This record gives sequence, C-alpha cells and structure tokens, in this order.
Amino acid sequence: MTDPSAPVHAPSPLDEASVRKAYSRWAPVYDAVFALPFYTGRRAVARIVNRMAPGRILEAGVGTGMALPLYDRRHEIHGIDLSPEMLAKARTRVARKGLANVASIQEMDAGDLAFPDRNFDAVIAMYVMTVVPDPEKVMAEFVRVSRPGGRLIVIGHFASTGGVYAWFERRLAKYAAKIGWNPDFPVSRLTRRADLRLKTSRKLGPLWLFTLLEFERP
Repeated sequence: MTDPSAPVHAPSPLDEASVRKAYSRWAPVYDAVFALPFYTGRRAVARIVNRMAPGRILEAGVGTGMALPLYDRRHEIHGIDLSPEMLAKARTRVARKGLANVASIQEMDAGDLAFPDRNFDAVIAMYVMTVVPDPEKVMAEFVRVSRPGGRLIVIGHFASTGGVYAWFERRLAKYAAKIGWNPDFPVSRLTRRADLRLKTSRKLGPLWLFTLLEFERP
C-alpha cells in the first residue's frame, strides 16, 4: 500500500465554506429528500454496530440524526457535523426520542477532531467522505481517535470506472460546490491506507449506487 500522506490526488472541488452553505440549504428538506434513499445504508451500519460489544461510537457527519435511534442503547454515541442547521434538527430528534445514550452532538470539523487519541470503539461516516474538502486528513483523524481493533465504517457513492454513470459523474463534478458533494470520487482514496485493514466492501441500494466499507484499525 502507498503512504496515506502522499499527495496523489487532485485538489478537491469543495471547501469548508461551500459545504456549510450547501447544507444550510439542504437542512430544511434533508429528511424528506434523503430519509428513504439512505435508509438501507443506515440500517446496514446499525446492524454492524449493534453486533459489537458496548462501546463509544462517533458518528461523523451526523446530519439531522436520522441514524441515532437505530443504535443499541448500550452504546455511548457522539455525533458531529459542520452544519449548525443540521445539528439543530439532530438535537431536536434526540430530545423527542429520549435518546439518553447520545452523549454529545457537536459542531466540529471532521478533519480536526477535538477528541483524544484512541477514544472510540467505532467511527461511522455515512455519505460524508465525498463531502469533505480533504478526505485523507479526515481519514487520518478517524484513525487517530480509533482504538486498536476498532472499526471504521464508511458509506458513500464512489466514482464509476466506466459506462454512462462514469460519464455523468465527470460532468456533474463541476457543480460539486453547489450541490455539496463530489460525484467523481475514487474509492481508492480511502482503501489504499496502510494504517487500516479493509474487512468488507459491498454495494447497497437503491440501485447499488452506494458502497459500504468496513475497516479495522490493526
């Protein structure tokens, strides 16, 4: 595997300001638009987490908190996001559902986590890695805060290698700053790391557009 810090990728079409702006627009309608398309992914992640022994879980990019009620109450959950508008909805959901196991919901940059080393048994990033401006930096932070033997679970839509999907993704990529995510994102940017072991990679619906990656920190 290559050095995870090696500069082998093109500059991101996203920056923090464009992400914040995009998700402030998405916040009012996010649940209505994405609850159903992302349901399969949320359930798949919850099944993995709920088979684990009780532990501390970080959900990065918690958004409006749609996944929070799915986690077993034995786990202590911490959620972070860059969008204050999304986090306000997540806090409302936690209060409404009485999710006492959700220990914190914080505005935080996933590339600069305010948590100590080796702090979490699992880190979850659903539909996040194609949104952040510097995925390699974010992955390094996830590794840093994970305990040895801990899990890192990622779901995203990654660039197709050919066909009409690849053609469409390349053309849509020019609008990444407006839509708030990068549709032309190669999965190799996540899987080539030497400090993680890929345990599982599988496609998820709808239409097998998304991929679930489950890593273990050695």
